[in-house]
Amino acid sequence: MFIDGVPEGEAQGEVAAYYESQRKMWGFLPNYATAFSHRPDVAQAWAGLNLAVRGGMDRRRYELATIAAARARRSTYCTVAHSMFLRDVCGDEEAVRSIATHPDGSELDEQDRAIYEFATIVAAEASRVTEADVQRLRDVGLSDADVADVVFAVSARCFFATVLDGLGAELDPQTAAAFSSDLLGGMVVGRPVAPGSAHSSS
Repeated sequence: MFIDGVPEGEAQGEVAAYYESQRKMWGFLPNYATAFSHRPDVAQAWAGLNLAVRGGMDRRRYELATIAAARARRSTYCTVAHSMFLRDVCGDEEAVRSIATHPDGSELDEQDRAIYEFATIVAAEASRVTEADVQRLRDVGLSDADVADVVFAVSARCFFATVLDGLGAELDPQTAAAFSSDLLGGMVVGRPVAPGSAHSSS
């Protein structure tokens, strides 16, 4: 991290509660938590936004859009974490492997590919989105509400990924260890894995 966060042993009040919630969720205190340690109110607001977006749409679609956004923003942290969720929560290891080996999404099925490519455009340069891009999603079965959900998911991810990379947070070795070295290699799109595992570059 490029800034000094609040050490876990010194955390009090809202920061201590935030750290506890993150440790409970992951089984360890993730590196990103210290990025929010000076503003636990922002962490709480982010959690509320993220849950609202994710909870209102198909989970697998949320993960596909999130991975596309993370890759477009070169966020190793979010790419790996959400590839893990796509595999473990959604049960779709095939899509994870497809994206890791074909990061442009070209090997996904028609609807998934359309979602992935649209999410990539939104994350990279939203002003490039055209009516034709939206119509393509309609053509593969998405409603206008579904399209909005994809944009919400991408937009939320851009915030979180920017915070992590802007403050220098590196992917936790515990999360990196969820994948084999060869598969992980296709997911390291920006910052390296934090030191502490065979997958780290240090």
